[in-house]
Amino acid sequence: MRFVRRKIAQLVVVLLCVTFLSFLLLELLPGDTATRLCAGAGGQECVDQKREEFNLNDPMPVRYVRWLGDAVTGDLGTSARNAQPVSEALAQRMPVTIELLLYSQFLALIVAVPLAFAAAKRAGGILDRTSSATLFMLLAVPNFVMAMLLIWIFPVTLKIGNATGYTAFNENPIASLASLTIPAVCLAVAEMAVYMRLLRTDVIATMQEDFIAMARAKGMSPRRVLYGHAFKPSTFSLITVIGLNFGRLVGGTIILEVIFGLNGLGGYTYAAIQGQDYVPVQGAVVVIACAYVFVNFLVDLLYAALDPRIRHARALA
Repeated sequence: MRFVRRKIAQLVVVLLCVTFLSFLLLELLPGDTATRLCAGAGGQECVDQKREEFNLNDPMPVRYVRWLGDAVTGDLGTSARNAQPVSEALAQRMPVTIELLLYSQFLALIVAVPLAFAAAKRAGGILDRTSSATLFMLLAVPNFVMAMLLIWIFPVTLKIGNATGYTAFNENPIASLASLTIPAVCLAVAEMAVYMRLLRTDVIATMQEDFIAMARAKGMSPRRVLYGHAFKPSTFSLITVIGLNFGRLVGGTIILEVIFGLNGLGGYTYAAIQGQDYVPVQGAVVVIACAYVFVNFLVDLLYAALDPRIRHARALA
């Protein structure tokens, strides 16, 4: 519990820094919501009225403290474009982005993990060299280029699937996964290479440890040694990278959600940026930051579940 309390205190500091810096960066961007809303009509009088309405004339620290106090209670402000509460809009769109992220990570892992173990069994073999070369070639392809390529191959040429649209998971799970398969593959392709090579390297290193030699000396089968003894110690780096990738993958979904017409967090943020409606942008940043630090907090706790040495060290601390 001492570790958990210390970690939560660190997360609070991180979130305060992230929200303040994002608020400051948005303040430095050219234009503002009032100017955008009054574009082409009303002139300076309209701009002054909107700035007063949205409290844009107050100093930035005052507006940040006011916004932070509301955010703690769950009020992330209201969009100036359509007067919709940001919390409500994010709650409607988050399931799309979460499903896309989880689906893409599932696809990446079901390919990367078996390949990593197969390559580690015969390091330097044909499978190892071929799989590494293929995945790293795919790693070099940007996800938006991969998106265009897959749209051209499947929906356009082969008439398989749709290039745009989304079906809610609670309405039809199979149709929902089908509608997200192409964008999920676009996100997963780059992760496959990273996960595969990382896990392969760790498995090879773990197989050289003394406890693996002891397990072999006891007459255990190679399969049991590999999956029963070498698997868990080899997953620490993989788990860390998965947690750290979360924030980067959210950034990747912004482009893909726009390309595939998905009404998720990325598409909502993009529309808010285009409209210079910075309150929704700030709300999206907070949600992403909270999710990011929470996922990495869970990763840290998972270390303790996988490695007893970490639990004992924290207990002594």
